[in-house]
Amino acid sequence: MTKLVIVGSQGRMGQMLIACASRQPETQIVGQIDLGDDLRSVIEQGDVVIEFSSHDATPGIAELCAQHKKALVIGTTGHSAAAQDRIRAQQAVIPMVWTANYSTGVNTLFWLTRKAAEILGPGFDLEVVEMHHRLKQDAPSGTAAALAQILAEVRHQQLEKIIRHGRQGITGERTATEIGMHSLRGGDVVGDHTVIFAATGERVELTHKASSRETFAQGALRAAQWVVKQKPGIYDMQDVLGLK
Repeated sequence: MTKLVIVGSQGRMGQMLIACASRQPETQIVGQIDLGDDLRSVIEQGDVVIEFSSHDATPGIAELCAQHKKALVIGTTGHSAAAQDRIRAQQAVIPMVWTANYSTGVNTLFWLTRKAAEILGPGFDLEVVEMHHRLKQDAPSGTAAALAQILAEVRHQQLEKIIRHGRQGITGERTATEIGMHSLRGGDVVGDHTVIFAATGERVELTHKASSRETFAQGALRAAQWVVKQKPGIYDMQDVLGLK
């Protein structure tokens, strides 16, 4: 049995993780931590920490997990470059699953996006569109950023040099190398992502739509059970699913 500590337990994802884990005989929640609680009080009881809290909190959580030699599953997005460096610094000590999205369907979308970009080649314009609920605080979503990074990698480009976030005014013609990124916010949308490959005479669109957070929770729980058996390092959901 895998013993879990949930950080961000009062949030939407935290509550879904608790509900899903309660139905799995192979997992047991031994700690529920939220704002104002001390992770140190329960971390020794768990095998792995699942963190869906705040991008500001993740580096400290990763460092605490490293001190106690506990595996970590990171579900928070929107980390600064400095925060990412602090998190990565723990990979020599503990195994971590750190991914933009824990959905099996989204990870299939990642795989399909790479294959489509390789097959279609440079003659197609690339655009990424994502939509989330009105309460989401970061944009673009971590999943959309991961999709754009995949596209840039296939074309051997540096994403930060060719990404274009929305368009306004007299923008001029679209360049052949840019990757468009568009973030929509409204209502209670759990998460929609579309990758558009557009050429003269045809267009290919790959879309994933999440209707429940349960898909993300189930994936995170799967990752937690997998990561406790791994050597120190940083892994993603593609590793968990055996897609690499």
